[in-house]
Amino acid sequence: MELLNNVWTALSTPNECLINIFAVILVFLVEIPLTFGLIVTVFKLEYTKKKALIFIITASLIALFSTYILPWPFNIILNYLGTFLTIYFILKPSLFKTIIATICPSIVFNLLGNLLFNPYLTLLNISYDEATTIPIYRIPFAIAMYLVILAVIQIIKYKNITFKALENLDKKNKAIIIINFIFGFFNIIMQCIITIYYIDILPVAFTFFNVICLITYFGLSFYSLGKIISLVDTTQKLESAEEYNKTLRILHDNVRGFKHDFDNIVTTIGGYIKTNDMKGLEKYYSQLEEDCARVNNLYILNPEIINNPGIYNLLTTKYSEATEKDIKVNLTFLLDLNELHMKIYEFARILGILLDNAIEAASECENKIINITFRNDAKNNRNIVQIENTYKDKDVDIEQIFNKGVSGKENHTGLGLWEIRQILKKNNNLNLHTTKSDKYFSQQLEIYY
Repeated sequence: MELLNNVWTALSTPNECLINIFAVILVFLVEIPLTFGLIVTVFKLEYTKKKALIFIITASLIALFSTYILPWPFNIILNYLGTFLTIYFILKPSLFKTIIATICPSIVFNLLGNLLFNPYLTLLNISYDEATTIPIYRIPFAIAMYLVILAVIQIIKYKNITFKALENLDKKNKAIIIINFIFGFFNIIMQCIITIYYIDILPVAFTFFNVICLITYFGLSFYSLGKIISLVDTTQKLESAEEYNKTLRILHDNVRGFKHDFDNIVTTIGGYIKTNDMKGLEKYYSQLEEDCARVNNLYILNPEIINNPGIYNLLTTKYSEATEKDIKVNLTFLLDLNELHMKIYEFARILGILLDNAIEAASECENKIINITFRNDAKNNRNIVQIENTYKDKDVDIEQIFNKGVSGKENHTGLGLWEIRQILKKNNNLNLHTTKSDKYFSQQLEIYY
């Protein structure tokens, strides 16, 4: 009986030690895992169990250290700086996503805390001090808030609400969104401070009105964000449609040419057959095959096949550059870019650099050829992009070309391949395999999953 009385006394009276113990447990087992779940759900970030565990342990230690060791305001600075670095180096999103991901969980947690705390005090008829210092009041409120946040995460998953499309925005729109999030975040912090000092005298109706204003602000912000994303997506689709129309016009002209010359082609083939001139027929067929391959490439340059507007525009632009320099481009595309296992921004940078180098090298050759292959190697769990090109400098050092400032071309900085190596270093699932033969210089990008 005395044990029960002691337990009840510990739970029903101010007990800083017990609250701190429960706080540590909740941080490790509930709060940080919920923060992690919210971030990876909203931003569609890929992770492994090992990454999740490292994130939870690191973020929890930073949160506890900043809460119990450092004084205000250094604890807040360390907490957000530590969260930013943890997200950036463990989950590896872009810098823009990392900033938003650092702020977003705080907005959700504080917004729900503001909404629930005053009604909770009114319902139990207790003061702010009692709610924060007595375990029997403090712990149930924390658990209730975490359950609400868990429900919010499940709704986000069910409705598939994500910020994945944010990467397609330009720098100006990204800056506007970051400023908007920061302004909203500081607004919530100010509301929290007001709540802490005046919650005992603030009516519940005022709290609800305050929260409704905040929800309206963020609702309008997200509505505007959705419109911006939709506008950017529409712009990209229009650009793709314009590029595709160019491709269709060229394809149409080639098909018309084939149709016009069809009788002549058949007659010529018949002439070789009648005279049993197989060597002449082989030579004629190889020339005919080149024209057929050109038409086939134009067919592949289709936004339905190359299903990413940015990559589609990049490929059509580089294809046009190559053809203007009389380079024969052989394109094979057997890859779903929606299933690409790397950031599309970094993929576009690597692809653009490799294509520029291939076009430059092939244009110097007598036999100008570039072979481009996109495919999925399911057996080895990887996406593959291979670019082969004819080249003139057979003595090129395939190791030295990746060093900063090294270039075999005049008036070039030699930063292209060096930049690729920096991207490879940041991603442990990427590999670039460089080889050369008597005919082709080859770069094979391997993206493992």
